[in-house]
Amino acid sequence: MDFDFNDEQREIKSTAREFIASRFKPEKVRELAESESPYDDALWREMCELGWPGIAIAEEHGGQGLGVVELAILQEELGYACAPSPMISNAAAGAVIEAAGSDEQRSRWLPGIASGEERGAAAFTAEEEPVVGAASGAAVIVLSAPPDGARIAEPGDVSLDRLDLIDTTRAYFRASAEQGDPLPGDVTAAYDVPVVALAAELVGVAQRALDMAVEYAKEREQFGRPIGAYQAVSHRLADMLWDVEEARSLTYYAAWAADAEPESLPLAASMAKARASDAANSVTHNAIQTFGGIGFTWEHDIHFFLKRARVSAGLLGTARQHRERVAQLSGLGEPASVAG
Repeated sequence: MDFDFNDEQREIKSTAREFIASRFKPEKVRELAESESPYDDALWREMCELGWPGIAIAEEHGGQGLGVVELAILQEELGYACAPSPMISNAAAGAVIEAAGSDEQRSRWLPGIASGEERGAAAFTAEEEPVVGAASGAAVIVLSAPPDGARIAEPGDVSLDRLDLIDTTRAYFRASAEQGDPLPGDVTAAYDVPVVALAAELVGVAQRALDMAVEYAKEREQFGRPIGAYQAVSHRLADMLWDVEEARSLTYYAAWAADAEPESLPLAASMAKARASDAANSVTHNAIQTFGGIGFTWEHDIHFFLKRARVSAGLLGTARQHRERVAQLSGLGEPASVAG
């Protein structure tokens, strides 16, 4: 069995790394994060030209017809840059509508979501008034609330209240609507793909924090030696590497399952999200410890990654909720409520 990316996937990763690194440099991320809106319409149009919004949407609905592995590759790279982008919310809306929507709903909304011209937004929490990412400017919003499943609403039918969360690299809203078009399919299962995509983003966040810490540990000297030469620091970095690689392994297994073995996806998705959430929180925290005093300052970029990790770890189900779901799916516990 080949556990590596194929040639097309390697090309997607290379293109994404190059594009995102050039468009979302740290100073650009800071500029957007400190503005009223963290999203740059011109950058979104460039991403649309690359076909990213529809990468995992079927060709019959205007997408590229690739898979969740390719979506995970993009999300990891976006996480690596802590890129302010509506990509994850648009991808979540597309995945849920494609999996749980009616033929009419799919034909109405998926082409615009796949092209990015009629962007979608999706609930990140399962509440009566859920948290929705990138809802402002979206053409369609997927709302989720137990026990009624999910429904699609157009912007004119949705009341949005902007939330002031610590992660300012994305826009979050509290959404409520009296009306909406119910999704007839299994919404809980439909949300497993967005769960994997968010796990991949958290892996990217953790990897970037690790890389930043390693670079600093090589350059910063105390008593005439790089701090990375001291066991207290080197052991911390080794633990961070373990966290990242374990989370990545589980995440790409879940992405593979979504494409090749969907019956394994629910368990794999929850395992990936639980581990990636814990890893991103732990690695960003330890990165700040490696930097020492400078890591606690507003001027250092590491705090953007820490805050993205903290907020994203709580979206689409917390690590605890997903561990409870793993136990339930394994026959060891009661059903747990996560997104959808």
